[in-house]
Amino acid sequence: MWESTGPAVQAFGALPSLAAAGALVWAVARPRTALRQRLGRLARPATVCAALSLITTSALPTAGFASVWKLVEVAFLLILLTVITRWSPPHELRLALPPAALAVTVWPLVLVPDESFLESVGIATFWLLPAAAAMAAGAHLRHQEARRRRAVAEARRAQRLQLSRDLHDFVAHDISGIVVQAQAARFVAATDPSQAMLALERIEKAGLSALAAMDRTVEMLHGPEAPTTQPLPNVSQLGDVIENFTSAGATEAHLELPPLVTEVLSREAATAAYRIVVEALTNIRRHAPDASRATVAFVPTATTVEIRVTNDRSARAPARRRASRGGLGLPALTEHAQALGGTLAAGPYGDDGWRLTAVLPAIPRG
Repeated sequence: MWESTGPAVQAFGALPSLAAAGALVWAVARPRTALRQRLGRLARPATVCAALSLITTSALPTAGFASVWKLVEVAFLLILLTVITRWSPPHELRLALPPAALAVTVWPLVLVPDESFLESVGIATFWLLPAAAAMAAGAHLRHQEARRRRAVAEARRAQRLQLSRDLHDFVAHDISGIVVQAQAARFVAATDPSQAMLALERIEKAGLSALAAMDRTVEMLHGPEAPTTQPLPNVSQLGDVIENFTSAGATEAHLELPPLVTEVLSREAATAAYRIVVEALTNIRRHAPDASRATVAFVPTATTVEIRVTNDRSARAPARRRASRGGLGLPALTEHAQALGGTLAAGPYGDDGWRLTAVLPAIPRG
């Protein structure tokens, strides 16, 4: 019996429990600002506690009051198993788990020294179950935390992509118009001041449009709870876009927009259609600035709305398009159209012309 061995031996037998309790208290009883870091450092103390447990199990008798201490010790070891599986770095976890699980598994074997080998294996297997359960609980919590971090990373990535798309789809179009108007104003300023004034007015209008797009982007970054003061553009605003595009360069643009289109497109699809047209016109301005004509046509069907943006022959178009890498615009818009259940494609058309074709789903009528 342990009571007959004296206070010193009893204190030695309680040492693993005291060490485990001390490690846990050290981790949680201090300010919570560095709680995760301290919990992540428990692998080595757990290894020391497991080694002490194995030593006391093999060196001291386990009976009476001693077995109660062992149960307390096992409870602390199970808590440590859960905590280190959840928080410890993998390289430390690989060293701490085996001795801690072994200490929980073998402690009752000294209580039944005369049992057969199979009975001893059964007892050890039985006590392996709580160790496995503790590790499974820690692993589950670790997996949930990893999923949460991936979800946060994906949300941040989606936000960055949305920001880049908004800047590209809206701001880049207005900025390119400003550049074209500024170039035109510079050439006519000396000979025709009235045309230069018109160009400056169009520059002001494009600048205000770019600022509105920036405001929408900033509001989006403030989160969904932020009040929305800038509505998203849609196909009803394409008339102004076509007019500004024509006045800003040598290409004459035409819009074919049946009234039915604004009724059958959802808000998301209408915004996507606006983005697609703006991107197509921006590409015409960048890659085919000397094209004489561009046509934007909306063709509604029973279930879809087809968007065709076509420009005619441009002397510089083939070389410029070969040099272009596509940027962020068309690939992002293709993904957006596919997410809405549609398609988007672009390629050569006619005699050195170019056509972008997008198909978006329509809301069934009636």
